[in-house]
Amino acid sequence: MGKILCATRGGEAAVRAQETAIGLAKDRGDALLFFFVVDTDFLQRSVAAVRPDIVQAELESMGEFLLAVAQERAQKQSVEAEIMVRSGYLRDELLTAIRKEDVTTVVLGTPTGPGSVFVLEGLQALAEGIADESGVKVVIAGSQNDEEQG
Repeated sequence: MGKILCATRGGEAAVRAQETAIGLAKDRGDALLFFFVVDTDFLQRSVAAVRPDIVQAELESMGEFLLAVAQERAQKQSVEAEIMVRSGYLRDELLTAIRKEDVTTVVLGTPTGPGSVFVLEGLQALAEGIADESGVKVVIAGSQNDEEQG
């Protein structure tokens, strides 16, 4: 039995990634972990008077809520899922979680348009880098037939 880590955030791409991860967990009998990373690095470039500790706490709460919704979505399909919120850089936190949680597959969501945080090429590069460095399979959900790296 393996373990699937589904990196998630809000929006359509996240729901597609979650559904892909739930389906894989159900088909394989794998454990499922929904994962959210809070990265407040952008605050360093802000000119507004912002308290990073308050923003951090609010983003963590938002992440916990989004993961609870994903967890409930999995439970409705008879799949138990754990949730994990981390702070830092996405790539670094993904690699740390992969190692610590004995992850065998990572599921990422495909960007959905011009307002997306990732462009597809950047997401593919991230997926390839994670696959190369960790040795796990990385699935980009929603791309052509759920593109797989590694």
